[in-house]
Amino acid sequence: MKKCSDELLKIMKAAAMGDMVFDHILGYIKEGMTEKQVADEIERVLSLIGSTGLAFDTICVSGAAGDQPHGVPSEKRIEAGDFITMDFGGMVDGYCGDMTRTVAMGYVTDEQRRVYDTVLKAQEEALAMCKVGASCFDIDKKARDMITEAGYGEYYIHGTGHGVGKEVHEKPYLNTKSLEVLEADTAITVEPGIYIPGVMGVRIEDLAIVTDFGIINAVRSPKELIIL
Repeated sequence: MKKCSDELLKIMKAAAMGDMVFDHILGYIKEGMTEKQVADEIERVLSLIGSTGLAFDTICVSGAAGDQPHGVPSEKRIEAGDFITMDFGGMVDGYCGDMTRTVAMGYVTDEQRRVYDTVLKAQEEALAMCKVGASCFDIDKKARDMITEAGYGEYYIHGTGHGVGKEVHEKPYLNTKSLEVLEADTAITVEPGIYIPGVMGVRIEDLAIVTDFGIINAVRSPKELIIL
């Protein structure tokens, strides 16, 4: 789980590439584009700025298709009122980046805003708990409890995070079965989500470096709700 400084630097560089891509993609997405067009552009720009590969297959899902945490980009066209969830990561010398942002096209309903705000608050509270010695189970529980209290507990269907390194999913795992505690020099994701079948999905994910003095959030992209 523990990484040397050189490994952490590569992970942080990969995360920085993700920020650059997200900034670009905000100006690229237009109503009527397909999910696959957006995913292809994410991968094109990652390669253009020096990524040595993909940490995993890029996810871009919209509208009702967002109810799948690991949905595959399709020819579905992005419509006004859709949430668009993008989960992607480049690589630097074999080390992975990983981030997720959900944005909206055109407008959102009150329910969409409630779902988004719930995920954001849970993500920020869980992230604030990340420090040396923190229980991975407790971090997951914090996010899960907040989402449950908001009335969406049944729609949170995966763990809160995982380690990142040469593999995009490594120990430690932040979930309901975890017995691990966070150690210094560990790279972890924090990524709660809500997935309402046939309606919508929202996930927000950062990649944090755990240090002796707290965390360094390697993902700098904004998290407030963005409506394109």
